[in-house]
Parts: sequence; C-alpha cells; structure tokens
Amino acid sequence: MDATDIPALPFVDEQTTLVEADTDAVWQELAALMDGSRGFKVAVSTPGHELAYVGRHPFSTYALIFHLDETDAGHTRLRAETRADFPGRAGALYRRLVIGTGAHALVIRRMLTKVRRNAAQGRGELRDKPPPARR
Repeated sequence: MDATDIPALPFVDEQTTLVEADTDAVWQELAALMDGSRGFKVAVSTPGHELAYVGRHPFSTYALIFHLDETDAGHTRLRAETRADFPGRAGALYRRLVIGTGAHALVIRRMLTKVRRNAAQGRGELRDKPPPARR
C-alpha cells in the first residue's frame, strides 16, 4: 500500500486541534511522536504540510494522514484524518471494537494533545540541542 491507495480507503473520522506554534515546530513534534510507530510506514512526507502513514493487518487496511495548515496568527491547525477498510466479518468486528467504542478517537485526541503541548513549549527545538552541562 502506498500514497496512491489512500483516497480509495473509506473515510473514518477527522480530529482537529489548534497549536500555538508554527508548522515547523508542529512538524518536528509530529515526526518525533510517530518515529518508530509499529504498524505504520510513511506514504507521504511533505514537511510542514502533510504526513501520511499507511498500514495493513488481517482485519484492516488503514491510513492516518496529518494535515498542517498555518493560520494568520502564526499558529498551526493540525488535522488527523483516518481512512480504513475493514474487510469481512472479522474486519467488521474489529471496526466495532476499535472505532465503535471510541477507543480510536481517544488515542488520536491524545496524540494531538501531546503534539500541541510539546510544540507550544518548544520541545522540538530543544530535542536537537545537547543538554546543558552540569556544574
């Protein structure tokens, strides 16, 4: 599965948050959050604008697409769009367990909250600098 397959996946949901930081800071935090995430591979990476991950397992084929839009105030609107297909009876049960219970939405909201908090605190910039020397 790659970027060309994403539009064919059915829309599941979209979560949005406003981050009090520029798109570069949000991008750094988003990339750090998803770095090493199991079950996902990068399908689209347009720094500061869009980051899309895709994955597949026996019960689902899915995509998680992050859209970054800079606002007039220098903040960033961060949207997490989920698309997924849940084939067969096992897929329908999996969808009910993951999507129907609200567990998926909760996980995505927590991810967005973490990115929003860390980007606003400037942690992305600090991550690349060595810690201060102790005296």
